[in-house]
Amino acid sequence: MSRAAIIAAARGWIGTPYVHQASCRGAGTDCLGLVRGVWREVIGAEPEIPPAYSPDWAERQGAETLLDALTRHMIPVAVNEAGPGDVLVFRMREGAPAKHCAILVSPDAILHAWQGRAVAETPYTPYWQRRCVAAGAFPFST
Repeated sequence: MSRAAIIAAARGWIGTPYVHQASCRGAGTDCLGLVRGVWREVIGAEPEIPPAYSPDWAERQGAETLLDALTRHMIPVAVNEAGPGDVLVFRMREGAPAKHCAILVSPDAILHAWQGRAVAETPYTPYWQRRCVAAGAFPFST
């Protein structure tokens, strides 16, 4: 597996509509479902299936569920050293749990799903850079 394979797999999800908790290329996905789907395509079976979660799960629980999963299943990478093919995790509000993720596809672009929009490749702008709190490489992708 290579970083190029990760990016190619991720780009195959472009246009997939946003559907909360879904992970089916072409039919529907959320941000976590996108990462899960790319994992299945480039690595194989998922290491764990997430439990059901509501749109406000992070705020209600206050736990760093997404960051904990990144630590369990990805190779930690310093945010400023993340490269194409790495997963980025974002904290949308200061003091709130991290609850969004994307795949870095170039130094200045991310690929992600978010509510109300289909999966898209978007600029990795200062808006996103300020909110990025963790990064991880897919196993065997370094």
